[in-house]
Amino acid sequence: MRKTATTPAGGTIPAQPGPRDATQSPEPQRGIVSAEGAKASEGAKASAGAEGDMSGVSGPPGPDTDAVILGAGPTVRPGERATVRLRDAGPDDPPRYAPEWLELREGADAVARAHDLLDPLRIRLANLPGRAGLVIHDVGCGTGSMGRWLAPHLDGAQHWILHDRDPYLLHFAAVASPRSGADGSRVTVETRRGDIGRLTPDALKGASLVTASALLDVLTREEVDTLAAACAGAGCPALLTLSVAGRVELTPSDPLDQEITEAFNAHQRRSGMLGPDAITAAAEAFAEHGATVQVHPSPWRLGPAESALTAQWLRGWVGAAVEERPELRERADRYLSERLAACAAGELHVVVHHSDLLALCRPTGGAS
Repeated sequence: MRKTATTPAGGTIPAQPGPRDATQSPEPQRGIVSAEGAKASEGAKASAGAEGDMSGVSGPPGPDTDAVILGAGPTVRPGERATVRLRDAGPDDPPRYAPEWLELREGADAVARAHDLLDPLRIRLANLPGRAGLVIHDVGCGTGSMGRWLAPHLDGAQHWILHDRDPYLLHFAAVASPRSGADGSRVTVETRRGDIGRLTPDALKGASLVTASALLDVLTREEVDTLAAACAGAGCPALLTLSVAGRVELTPSDPLDQEITEAFNAHQRRSGMLGPDAITAAAEAFAEHGATVQVHPSPWRLGPAESALTAQWLRGWVGAAVEERPELRERADRYLSERLAACAAGELHVVVHHSDLLALCRPTGGAS
């Protein structure tokens, strides 16, 4: 079993249970969890905390990672989404993102998110009438990295409602939640299990904010419309971070860079998912519901200090491209070997472009 890992915000992601622990233990009951308590519960929508384009690994990273295809997950059946399944899980069990991948990318996510969107968000939240504290819904929460990043940037008491359809990831999110906000006020957590397709204004009644991280690009247009309609109906703003933009810069460059990028982007659009079109679709959907929308870049900037993340990202990025265009395999295998060698030598720099979106929906009497 792996050791626990301290997160950038001071929380701790617990060691991953073995497959038997994860699949045979009874599901936790829904409840309220403080950061001190480890009373795990249920939650909603498959974690997109796995970077629309990155899925994770099915077990602790080892020296032999050639079989890991993070961008697409392990080889999947036609129509299956880019996620992973736990070892020993049944064929009908929902796919799961691996906590190891979410942990590996959390630091880069925290640095990349657009801090310029925090001030207009704080102003909106500060003007909420008659509230003793904030109620924040984190959709597709994964292991809870969004809360660990955002809660310390917000003043006042906060109650986070973590949504994911995977109770395994919700356990991680609950026990590693932050203890306090920017001014020392208490942060509490509740978890709910469900699907974003069923998200309604009633489900968000009383919400101060809806957040998500690396979610939009793994949604369909219908799911994005549902999310926008629910936020608008509840009159609450939405902060949706780290949507893939479909652009990658590698230094030094290689003639195959663009071809891999195009194949990867096509892979991201499989099964109706929006992939790199998500941020535009979301901006349009929220605007159609009367929201004021701001979009800011939030790129990963990966250098020698992030070599472990870069190597895993490379395997996934190239692997997804080859899955989309099998005729690339011979050239892509050579390309990947050369890129991984440059990464290990500290000679590779990568910029993976993302975008963050803040939608300030019109307040309604019932929600604000």
